[in-house]
Amino acid sequence: MDTDEGLRPTVVRPITDHPLARLIMVLALLFIFLLGVNGLGDAFKSLGRGLLDSFFAATENPFMGLMVGILATTLVQSSSVSTALIVGLVAAPVSPLPIANAVPMVMGANIGTTVTNTLVSMAHIGRRDEFYRAFSVATVHDFFNFMAVALLLPLEIATGYLQKTATWLASFLTGFGGVEYDSPIKGALKAALKPIKSGIQFITDSERAQAVLLILVSGLLIYFALLFLVKVMRGAMNSRVEAMVSRGLYQSPIVAIIVGVVVTVMVQSSSITTSLLVPLAGAGLLTLGQAFPITIGANIGTTVTAFLAALAVTGPNAIAGVTIALVHLLFNVTATTLSYPVKRIREIPLNAARRLARLAIRSKPLAIAYVVILFYGLPALFALLDRVW
Repeated sequence: MDTDEGLRPTVVRPITDHPLARLIMVLALLFIFLLGVNGLGDAFKSLGRGLLDSFFAATENPFMGLMVGILATTLVQSSSVSTALIVGLVAAPVSPLPIANAVPMVMGANIGTTVTNTLVSMAHIGRRDEFYRAFSVATVHDFFNFMAVALLLPLEIATGYLQKTATWLASFLTGFGGVEYDSPIKGALKAALKPIKSGIQFITDSERAQAVLLILVSGLLIYFALLFLVKVMRGAMNSRVEAMVSRGLYQSPIVAIIVGVVVTVMVQSSSITTSLLVPLAGAGLLTLGQAFPITIGANIGTTVTAFLAALAVTGPNAIAGVTIALVHLLFNVTATTLSYPVKRIREIPLNAARRLARLAIRSKPLAIAYVVILFYGLPALFALLDRVW
């Protein structure tokens, strides 16, 4: 074949290298990932919702209330669900749950919600560097929330700061009426999940078996979505996206916190927001320092849905529902205000996450044991011991 000497050979780039194609692929994979997370939450609700009332019974001891909050939230995979149930219990017209009992439960819910992104980080376990980045970004949420509880639970027991402040604020807010927000993303996920649930219902009539199958299907969706998402994002490592994330978020933690709040309010789930950070970190597009303020913002944002819903509660104990929703908001805002501006305190969860990630890449079973023991084993053990004694 003859070639013209002055002409360069034409290089045909794969369609997946085109920025628009890459963006479409990322959005499609993110939707599949969120679909899996949503399905996982629905499945755990089916398995766990009936157990919640019995868990909530043993809450007179503040430490037990904390454990109950952790375990209940890990079962339903959503702090929004467990805090909404707590709002309903404290606002019940007959035999309401005392607010003092509910405060540690709300703190426990804050810890329990971090299990989702920690589980998501396990999708990177096969790649050492990716797993280090993903696991550290996931567990910094755990350590921050544990630190928040360590700071504020003793303060609450000694002074009743959260309950008293929330009660005072609630007196100004009751009577406004509730606000409902239907997330379009949540609606799309619900519609996409419907045929999957219908197919599972066709296979079996057992509700428990349906929940187990939905967990398996959702787990596979999450795994494969993350697998391909990381590959696509790894290809974008040297693109403008990395520079934009660096300039916009790392240099302005306040903006990052606001981003975390806004995104979480939009999708109505801190688990979704923080879980999205994990593959970004795994691909190297987001550092631990950049992800941390977004995580804190997600903590604050997740309180808004329950707070707005609580304003719609009616009945003689309606003000108690608003009060406990305000407790959740105050807990996260106070924890952020006390810890984030002080560098030495801010570095505690960051350093703890890095150290744990270094241990995890040396011993993968240790990483799995961390999740199982911390989120399920210890709370279940304390709940069992409380019943026995």
